[in-house]
Amino acid sequence: MTAPGAIRSGAEPGPSSDGLATPSRVLIIDDHRLFADVISSMLTERGLDVVAVVTTAGEAVEEAARSRPDLVLLDLDLPDGNGIDVGKSILATHPSTIVVVVSALAEPEWVREALAAGFHGFVAKDAPLARFVSSVTAALEGQIVVPHDLASKTRERSSEEEYASVVGSQLTAKEREVLQLLVDGASTATMAEALGVSRNTVRTHVGRVLTKLQAHSRLEAATFAVRHGLVRRTESLRRPSTQ
Repeated sequence: MTAPGAIRSGAEPGPSSDGLATPSRVLIIDDHRLFADVISSMLTERGLDVVAVVTTAGEAVEEAARSRPDLVLLDLDLPDGNGIDVGKSILATHPSTIVVVVSALAEPEWVREALAAGFHGFVAKDAPLARFVSSVTAALEGQIVVPHDLASKTRERSSEEEYASVVGSQLTAKEREVLQLLVDGASTATMAEALGVSRNTVRTHVGRVLTKLQAHSRLEAATFAVRHGLVRRTESLRRPSTQ
């Protein structure tokens, strides 16, 4: 089973039989058909493969089993069921599927429940189109997507320990390595050498770690990680380099 938040093999376009990249497959579950059609058209224009638009919980589970999408965009309020329950049903059968809630109604409690269920986040329906698309792209890359103001409220209304447990479970093995190096105070150059990747790749990994922890700096991420035991504690927490 792929850990929540991990970048799975289907999360990025892969090679097809003719050597060309295959677009990520998206299933839209929303009973507001006009909105769903607009989103479908927008994502198709950007090279994604929208396999279907369905409007009920029953159709959603059946279509997910049939088409095995890479990403599910899921409304919470469906005429015959609760979106959280639908997402859980899909993940129970296909745990590597990326599920993102798309809703006009956003409450911190719903974000907490979605993340705890293994979803990759929450996108508001009234988000600007550019932000909506960037959130979908980030989710396909394995990132947790939550509006910043909603993330802050989520942390305020939940215990920090509970928040740390949920968000910590979203870190991939590579991101935990990066987080450990942040705790050790490693610079970008040192991290690149230790991980055997380029500095740009290190910056990408660090950016994803900061996003998932909702941290504003490397030091904040490192401090949060030590406080909640997300990585092993070192003798001293040096200020992580910003290089």
